[in-house]
Amino acid sequence: MTGPRVTDLLVAWRDGDRAALDQLMPLVHAELRRVAQNRLRGERANHTLQPTALVNEAYIRLVDLTRVQWQNRAQFFAVAARLMRRVLVDVAREQHAARRGGGALRVTFDEALFPSGPGDHDFMALDDALQALAQEDPRKSQVVEMRFFGGLSVEETASALGVSTDTVARDWKFAKAWLRAQLDPS
Repeated sequence: MTGPRVTDLLVAWRDGDRAALDQLMPLVHAELRRVAQNRLRGERANHTLQPTALVNEAYIRLVDLTRVQWQNRAQFFAVAARLMRRVLVDVAREQHAARRGGGALRVTFDEALFPSGPGDHDFMALDDALQALAQEDPRKSQVVEMRFFGGLSVEETASALGVSTDTVARDWKFAKAWLRAQLDPS
């Protein structure tokens, strides 16, 4: 997948060319699926959401977006990351409501986000923590969203946010520590 080709298609889509979206999706589908697989890795064997379903649901929501001024590949994956997060939270809430609190979707965090070791964490608790972080510092919350949910590199995240890579690295380090404290206060 080439960045300039994706950017050209995003701009064409933004300008009203619906055919550009049809050309764009095959270019980004594999990357979105890889991101979805990473987000769902470590799930229990019988969980209901598969990576392809997550990508498809995010795609449906993506197509419905009409007010996004697409700029580049990094911005696209940042928006896709936010949509995947919303899908995962919606599924977790549905399961939680259906089971009256007993079966919320669990997502295993990778060691990069929680260096103290991987483990199952409540996805709704993560969403609540990210919302609280967004109240305190919206950019740090966006960094987590782009890096963790979108699989963007530090460089891509910096480009999407219009900040330096050093700023993203500092924000990422702070956000990991902050989320760790929020999700495991002990």
